[in-house]
Amino acid sequence: MLEPGLECEDEFLVTEKHAVDFMGGPGVLSTPSMISMMEEVAWACVEDKLPEGQTTVGVYVCVEHRKPALVGSTVRVKARLTEVQGRLLTFHVEVRLGEDIVGVGEHRRFVIDKDRFLASLR
Repeated sequence: MLEPGLECEDEFLVTEKHAVDFMGGPGVLSTPSMISMMEEVAWACVEDKLPEGQTTVGVYVCVEHRKPALVGSTVRVKARLTEVQGRLLTFHVEVRLGEDIVGVGEHRRFVIDKDRFLASLR
């Protein structure tokens, strides 16, 4: 059973594939890549705690991208489950570079049945 307070963390090396290069400066972590990292950690946090045949899909993201993270830096991504409303899971997510907050926000995931979801795509 999923309960608020569950917390997970992972580290990511910022590479060129995560970067945006603008104004002729060095590559920095793009906002879409930062969101992808947040979603990945939230997904991993609950995936092994769900019944067989279930997974989660992202349904909502609201984040603030506060600071740059250069290509070559390692960021720490945290997801904390803050609310469970039936099959809707709400997470506080953040990305840090050292003690600096790179990004912070809220992410929601919905628990689905894998087979039913895949059948609906056909």
